[in-house]
This record gives sequence, structure tokens and C-alpha cells, in this order.
Amino acid sequence: MTAVPDALPRTAGALRAAGYEPRPIAREIHDNLLTALKNGEDAWPGIVGFSRTVLPQLERALLAGHDVVLLGERGQGKTRLLRTLAGLLDEWTPVIEGSELGEHPLQPITPASIRRAAELGDDLPVAWRHRSERYTEKLATPDTSVGDLIGDVDPVKVAEGRSLGDPETIHFGLVPRAHRGIVAINELPDLAERIQVALLNVMEERDIQVRGYTLRLPLDVLLVATANPEDYTNRGRIITPLKDRFGAEIRTHYPLDVEAEVAVVRQEANLVAEVGEPLLEVLARFVRNLRESTVIDQRSGVSARFAVAAAETVAAAALRRSALTGEEPAVARPVDLDAVPSVLRGKIEFEPGEEGREIEHLVHLLRMAIAETARDRFAGLDLRPLADAVGEGHLVSTGERVPGKDVLEALPELPVLHEVAQRAGVAADEPAGRIAAAVELALEMLFLSRRLAKDSDDATTVYGR
Repeated sequence: MTAVPDALPRTAGALRAAGYEPRPIAREIHDNLLTALKNGEDAWPGIVGFSRTVLPQLERALLAGHDVVLLGERGQGKTRLLRTLAGLLDEWTPVIEGSELGEHPLQPITPASIRRAAELGDDLPVAWRHRSERYTEKLATPDTSVGDLIGDVDPVKVAEGRSLGDPETIHFGLVPRAHRGIVAINELPDLAERIQVALLNVMEERDIQVRGYTLRLPLDVLLVATANPEDYTNRGRIITPLKDRFGAEIRTHYPLDVEAEVAVVRQEANLVAEVGEPLLEVLARFVRNLRESTVIDQRSGVSARFAVAAAETVAAAALRRSALTGEEPAVARPVDLDAVPSVLRGKIEFEPGEEGREIEHLVHLLRMAIAETARDRFAGLDLRPLADAVGEGHLVSTGERVPGKDVLEALPELPVLHEVAQRAGVAADEPAGRIAAAVELALEMLFLSRRLAKDSDDATTVYGR
């Protein structure tokens, strides 16, 4: 957020003279989204894999001025998508300086602001609020109260002498304070049903009720929410009247192809070492295999965060090996994938009856992903010279204490190794660690196709005849 531009009006009179007319939040988003679409601008930065499915539905809902609920399994980017909505707001919007609800200077709604506007007229002071301040997010928890969302009587104000029926005794909750902004409620079904009822008036009549007092505040908010599909969540449900008030219910999904899965990992993962594209493809396929496996509880889903955590784990294993061997730069190799199953098995749920076999299933699905990636990378490439060289006694050892140059020195000079590196996107003059990563992938493919043997212990893996 940058500083407020000096050229912006500072009083209601100057604001009126400059032509700043009040504009509903739905109209503001409608206009800005329409402008972005016409100009070919990216209205959804950082959102991957939804361009042909979710985003068109969301854009239609916003252009219609609808409140929206996103339904999807965990880790599908629902919250990230909601947070990008703030980018569709005007960068700066005028508010009455000091107002509790951020009211428009030319359209006050609370008794206090209406009184100030009448007294000061064109001299009413104006402040400016950045769009990032107009997005409010609340994680729904079972202990959330009506007072948190809507408001409650403030005992301090009552003690000052005001009557309970005085609107100025109200301490406003999160929704009224988001007036002229966006309210996002994560995991909406987690709200108790009696709390969800409190949102009915906000969404339909756009007013609020506190302790039996109806405050006719023409609130202007866009209410968006996320939820898991009700057919598998046991935590709660969205009550029917509230669901009816959402103008659009949009289903999200996991990335539909390997390229989108890799793009999500590249964007979200904090990698402490270099992880090449082939290994990221392995992890993307691994996650997709998990989502299709019958031993995994698909009702709970396999989050995109699993792939991100897997990539970070592989990078950390590479960095550790770099520290042990002194090899620079730190580059991940297929041997680092061995760390993934044991570290991340707690992030997914297995079907009943699979207790004790979790690692076995994960290793099997990971090997499938390695084989699929290697076949795709080395399709049409004759690896027999490499298999023959290893089978004739050029054993290749790798592991957490084996640098990449040792992997390469164990093999004779073979033209096929240059082709292997090229298929993995590595040039011949690049560091040994990157070339070794490509060679290891080829060796692992030969092992998985039963053309080589592999002997492993806790620290070392040996490829041989």
C-alpha cells in the first residue's frame, strides 16, 4: 500500500466538486472487472488452473452483482481466489474521516455521521482508504458469536447514560465494519446454525438486528464464502435460507493437468535448493496418483499443499546433502524423493483397513510417478548403452553423502548421457549436480522397468546388474 496521493480531495465539498459520486460495491466491482476484461488484463493474478472452468463462472456472478460461495475440497485455492477480489476494487475510496463504518462522505448511514454531515456541510473532513483495507476475512469457528459478526450492545456506552434503544450504544461487528467492502467467511458450515441466521438480513434486506433492536443501516457489502461440499463434511452445513440468498454457488477443483500442478508448486513453494522440472513433474504426478488411488480417503481430498510440501522436502534433502558433501549449487536428485513418503504421510487420510501399510502405498504410487515422468522425458531414447555399461561392472552409487560428480565419474563416457541430460533440460556444460539428476532419473527408469537392479540401505543406493 502506497501513501495517499496529495491530489485527492480532503473535504466533502471538494469531493462533490470533483465528481466523486457514491457507487455501490457491486457496481464498483462490475465496472472494474468489465474494464479488465475489455483491456485483456489479468484480473486474477496468481490463480492457476481455473481460467476455463471456475473463473468464467465467478466473473459472471460478479458482473451480475451476486454474493458468492465457493464449494471445494481442501487445498483447491478457494481462499487465494477470494483474496484476489480486492484487486477489483478502486485503489482509493473516500470515507468520512473518523467514521466507524467507513461511510461515504456524500452518503452517511449512521446517526453520528449524519449529524456531523449536517453540521459541517461541505467542510466535512474526508479520508481515503486503500482497497486492501476494504477486504475483511473471517475464519468461521464454532465459538464465533453474533456479536463478532453483527454487533452487540456496548455496556460502556450504556453506562455513559445512553438508553438501550439508542443506536449509538451499539458496538458494531465485523460485517457492518466492512461497509463498502468485501466480507469473506472461510469454512461457512463451521458457523453454528443460529449464527448463520444472523446473516440472513444482511444478505437480503441489507440491515442488521442487535438485541431486538432493528437498525436500518443500508449496509453495502459483498459477502463471499468458502465451504467444503456437504456430502462429506461432518462439521456442519449451510442452512437452506442462507444458501438460497447466495446468488452463485461455484465448484472449485484441483489442477486438471500436470502442467497446472507444476505451476502451482512453482508459485507457492519456498524451495531452499534447486528442484528441476522433471522432479516437479514427478511430484505433480504423485499427487494426481494419490487423488485417484482407492486406498486414499478421497472424501477428505489431497490438498495442493501436499505437492508444495513435497517439493520443499525434496529441496531440503538436497540442501542437506550439499552441506554434507560440499557440492555447490545444491540440486535435488531423484534419490531425494525417498524423503517424501515418510515425512508427509500424515497429511493425507487412508481408507479404513490400511493401517500399517501407508508407507508401502506411498512408495508404490511415487514409483509410478517416477516411471511415468521418465517414460515421457525419455520416450524414443535408446538407454541400452547405459544399462549395458552398468551391467558390465560400472556400478553407480548415490545417496545423501554422494555428490553429483561421483555419480558421473562412475560411468564411462557415453553419448547417450548427453541425450539424457538434454531431455531433462540440462546442458552439457552445467554443474555436475544437474547432469547427475538427469542420469539418476534414467537409472531409476531402468530399475523400474527391470533392466537394472538396485540395492539400498539407510544412506546409499547402488545401481547394478
